[in-house]
Amino acid sequence: MVLYFTGTGNSFFIAKKIANITGDGLVSINERIKKNDLTEIKDEEILIFVVPTYAWRIPKIVEEWILKVKFRGASKAYFVMNCGDGIGNAGKYISRMCKQKGFEYMGTAEIIMPENYIAMFKSPGGEASKKIIHKAISQIEYTAKRIEQRENLPEKKSNLFDRFNSSLTNPAFYSFIVKANKFIANDKCIGCGKCEKECPLNNIHLIGNKPVWGNNCTHCMACICKCPTEAIEYGKKSIGKARYQCPM
Repeated sequence: MVLYFTGTGNSFFIAKKIANITGDGLVSINERIKKNDLTEIKDEEILIFVVPTYAWRIPKIVEEWILKVKFRGASKAYFVMNCGDGIGNAGKYISRMCKQKGFEYMGTAEIIMPENYIAMFKSPGGEASKKIIHKAISQIEYTAKRIEQRENLPEKKSNLFDRFNSSLTNPAFYSFIVKANKFIANDKCIGCGKCEKECPLNNIHLIGNKPVWGNNCTHCMACICKCPTEAIEYGKKSIGKARYQCPM
C-alpha cells in the first residue's frame, strides 16, 4: 500500500510512479485526515509512505495521523520524502516513530522535486520544474525497484547541519512560521471554494463568498497554489511568485 500526503502534487506524482512499479494500491492521507478517518488499515505486508519534507522532517500532521491509526498485519515501512534541497536527519525521527508503531523500518529515500513553499521561497517556472522532475524519475524508479524487491533503502549520511535543522529548526518552524493569519484573498477571488475543498485540515471556510482561515494550518500551500485565479496571497511573501502545481 502506498500512502501519500500532498499539497501541490509532488508526492502524488511520486506515489503513482511507485505504485505502477510495485503494483500497490494508492491511499490519500489528505482525504483520511480531512475526514478524521482513523479506520484500521489491515493485512498489508508493507507500507510505503510518500510525503513532502517540512523543515527537514515529515509533516507533523502526517506523523500524528500515523501514530493514531492502527496498522494490522503490516511489518515493513518505507518512507519516500520529496524536497527542494534535502531531508536533513529525518530518518532518525522516522526510525523512532517506526519503533513506536512496531514497524520494521526499511529506510527513507530522498527525492529532489520542484520547490513549492512560496511562503518563503520561489518556485521554478514550468520548464524548469519539468527538468527537475525528469531528473528525479530515475531515482523514483530505483527506489520503487528496491521496495519491490523488499530491500532496504540506502540512508543518506547526515552532517551536523542536517542534525541541527531536523532537531532545532523544525520545532522553531512550527512555533514561529506555520501560521495561517497571513493568508488573504484579494478581489480576484471568485468564491469557487476550491481552497476550502483542498485544505486537509478543514481550516478554510467561505464567509460572504470569501475564504477565511482558522488557526489550524500546516502550510501545505494547496490553497494558495491551486487557486484558479491566483487570488490568494501570503502577506507580502508570495506577491509576484509563480504558483506551483506538479506539471506532470
